[in-house]
Amino acid sequence: MTPTHALGAILVMVLWGLNFPVAKIGLEQFPPLAMMALRFTVVAALVVPFVKMPKGRIREIALLSFTLGFLHFSLMFNGLQYVDAAVAAVTIQIQVPFAAVLGMVLFGDTLGWRRWLGMGVAIAGVAILAGEPRAGSPWWAVGLIVMAAMVWACANIQMKKLSDVNGLAVNGWMGLFAAPQLALGSLILEDGQIEAIRTADLVAWGSIAYQAVLVVIFCYGVWYWLLNRYPLSQAMPYTLLVPVFGVMSGVALLGEPVSLQLVIGAAATIVGVAIILIRRPATIDTKIPTS
Repeated sequence: MTPTHALGAILVMVLWGLNFPVAKIGLEQFPPLAMMALRFTVVAALVVPFVKMPKGRIREIALLSFTLGFLHFSLMFNGLQYVDAAVAAVTIQIQVPFAAVLGMVLFGDTLGWRRWLGMGVAIAGVAILAGEPRAGSPWWAVGLIVMAAMVWACANIQMKKLSDVNGLAVNGWMGLFAAPQLALGSLILEDGQIEAIRTADLVAWGSIAYQAVLVVIFCYGVWYWLLNRYPLSQAMPYTLLVPVFGVMSGVALLGEPVSLQLVIGAAATIVGVAIILIRRPATIDTKIPTS
């Protein structure tokens, strides 16, 4: 990978990592489902008019919008509301071991002892994070993020079936279908949405703009471009920087405390995920955002 392209990949990982504290800032003023509905509305508005409708694939994208767009992000952002950004950035990585196991069960992927070791190390790391006795990251909220990772593993199978469709088109049309589901869920399960929209300041709206424009449209546009030019063995290791930048930005922007337990849990999770990604099963997708 050329130095310029490598810097581009690192920039994408920085922006993805920053998304965890930026999203938490938005959650201070918006209910989780309402914020995600707004985020997907912006994505759809900016992407759908400029990409072709994936003919014959709308049903698959609509199903993905429920699994990934509604279930995954509902669990993820309800958990993120009560969990430190650093803990969330690391915990969500458990989606990779879950996807590897699901690939083995459904498609007969051969994992080998190294991947099993990686899964064990990653799960142990998340267990350490979940057991950290800090009010900023209650265990039940960490559990919501683990459940979000499990849903992502299921959605990963759907993503693989859409791997021949332009990634931004998938994101745009998924956003179009997911936004009303999240809005309805917010109306049923949350309150204060209208007041939040009416009184939110520029920082909160900036959080939504950051998630929609930079995290989805810009970052995934660059990432797809890189994936089309370089083998996964060269591109995938960069994704291990996301939780690193997530932890660093949580500490820098939100003043989150750094403890030995956080460092050990994060290191174990990242090492475990690294082992799996380096020896990546064919059924693990790499293109769809999870934060």
